Amino acid sequence: MALSQKEQDIQLMLAAQCHLGTKNMNHQMERYVYKRRNDGIYVINLEKTYEKLQMAARVIVAIENPQDIVVQSARPYGQRAVYKFAQYIGAKSLAGRHTPGTFTNQIQKNFEEPRLLILTDPRTDHQPIKESSYMNIPTIAFCDTDSPVPFVDIAIPANNKGKHSIGCLYFLLARMVLEMRGAVTPAAPWNVVVDLFFYREPEETREAGEEELVDDSFAALPAPVGASDSWAEAPAAGAAGAFGAVDGFDAASAPAGYQQVDATAFGQDF
Repeated sequence: MALSQKEQDIQLMLAAQCHLGTKNMNHQMERYVYKRRNDGIYVINLEKTYEKLQMAARVIVAIENPQDIVVQSARPYGQRAVYKFAQYIGAKSLAGRHTPGTFTNQIQKNFEEPRLLILTDPRTDHQPIKESSYMNIPTIAFCDTDSPVPFVDIAIPANNKGKHSIGCLYFLLARMVLEMRGAVTPAAPWNVVVDLFFYREPEETREAGEEELVDDSFAALPAPVGASDSWAEAPAAGAAGAFGAVDGFDAASAPAGYQQVDATAFGQDF
């Protein structure tokens, strides 16, 4: 029996551990908690997570110009997901540290005046939430069980600390937005894999590039003169002949014009 789209999405969120919260709980997030495990970790109700994702997608679709939407993440695990999400829905992305005054200081070079703000974590992104409250900007945020929710208009309950969880949530939200816009249909499905939204360690990309670079650089070097594959083999005549066959230091001839000086001529006994 084939699973429905909703059941497939919930299975994907389970695999990405979107349902795992923390050992602390904010009283305003209690309504989204399913139960508490024996090790003290709160489990989030993914049914409510899915409903909130759909609500957030409806709000995003209601914005006529996607450039009026700002997606932001100060957490490193969410920066790649923010870039990809903004790319697919046409929004603006602000990854990394938030410059204070981005939403309030109009003479600032990077001043933005969005109609909607989407955040990865209300705790690390506390500065943009404070500024959005001054400027009356609606805010959507992924909230864990211990996240503060003041000034958050739509709190999507989910694990916002794991790199797979954050990538999965942005992937589902982007696909829901495209479905509501009509860009993605059952006849024309979205051929984007969720892996593109996952954070990648810098070493992962660097190692692959370095291996190719090392292989190419060693292949381009010429073989040394008189080199042999085995240490037991005698070197070629050209290698030793280049310096001349010298048995010892004393056997070498003195350079031209060299005269031996008597040390006693300087009045000291050496």
